[in-house]
Amino acid sequence: MKKNSNYWSLSGFVFFYFFALISTMSLFSIWLGQTLKLSGAEVGIVFSINSIATLCFQPLYGFISDKIGLRKHLLWGITILLMFIGPFFVYVYSPLLQYNIFVGAIVGGIYLGATLLAGLAAIESYAERTGKKYNFEYGRVRMWGSLGAAAAALFSGKLFNINPYINFWITSACSVLLIFFLLLMKVTVSEEEQKKTDSLKLRDGLVLLKNKNFWLFMLYVLGVACIYSVYDQQFPVYYASLFPTRELGNQMFGYLNSIQIFLEAGMMFIAPLIVNKIGSKKALVLAGVLMAIRITGSGLAVEPIGISAMKMLHSIELPIMLVAILKFIASNFDARFSATMYIVGYYFVSQVGQAILSPLLGHWYDTIGFSKTYLILGVSVFLFVIVFALVRSKHPFKELVYTKKAG
Repeated sequence: MKKNSNYWSLSGFVFFYFFALISTMSLFSIWLGQTLKLSGAEVGIVFSINSIATLCFQPLYGFISDKIGLRKHLLWGITILLMFIGPFFVYVYSPLLQYNIFVGAIVGGIYLGATLLAGLAAIESYAERTGKKYNFEYGRVRMWGSLGAAAAALFSGKLFNINPYINFWITSACSVLLIFFLLLMKVTVSEEEQKKTDSLKLRDGLVLLKNKNFWLFMLYVLGVACIYSVYDQQFPVYYASLFPTRELGNQMFGYLNSIQIFLEAGMMFIAPLIVNKIGSKKALVLAGVLMAIRITGSGLAVEPIGISAMKMLHSIELPIMLVAILKFIASNFDARFSATMYIVGYYFVSQVGQAILSPLLGHWYDTIGFSKTYLILGVSVFLFVIVFALVRSKHPFKELVYTKKAG
């Protein structure tokens, strides 16, 4: 009974967190440009500072998550901060950005980094740990996050047209529901579990650098996940260019993206079965191959149907990769560092890689075009996947499979 209660309360929390995330951030760039009338350079400053703030909070959240374990302190902190999103955007962020772009961007970057931009990884890590303890799959919880994101995407555009600030007030309202689900969540922390987390020291994390599997994981993150994320950044621009008009392309991408998110939610339910069946490393290889096929196929596609088919692969590859990454971490690293490995090892390292690669790829898009750039990236991902698949770890992989407890 407690298992079901924690599954549903955590799923409800994840649903409304993703609903809040998409409500605030999906039209964030449009809000900056159309509502606040910021120039392209000023919008770039805001996004750059947001990224820096996120990179600062991610290692902090990783260590805090490992330090507190299954205690809900960090979730409570993020939820309370979310409660003030509406007032913050209306009475603080907007005036500051219009008064001084740098002051506004720094204040906003700190606030958004602590609540939405870095908080996501901490919540996902908590969901994985709770699922491991109460015998339910992370992917089944994350599925509700995709549904929350899809639901928010359906309404955010229309609400923005009515009033650009409605979505921010909706995010504040979501915090009330997050509090409700946090109160329903009855996650117990044993004395032994608390001793393990309390004994964790920052210097203990340096041990990971001596683990061969750590560098194998970094190979995958930088060579596969990071390259794929950079490729996906400007994919909507290329997608829209294959239609008779840019407006039609943007509209069709919106429709396709909504369908893809719903399919992604369904795949999140199935992904744990696939990963448990073939193992986390083979699942990462499978996800990497699908990503390479999508990138390469995007470079070969010359008409809307083909490029749309490539986009739909995202709903298959992403759920498999996310579930496999968490299971790979669980089966190859000290459980005390699971949040650090996920938040820092995956999210943080991937974002640093993106910051380095994005300008280079932007230059390639302008000089050799999208198609040729995609072909180069696709081949690169294929090569990294092959190396990852062939390199053996020092110790046999112990795959994590959730088994139903007796009684």
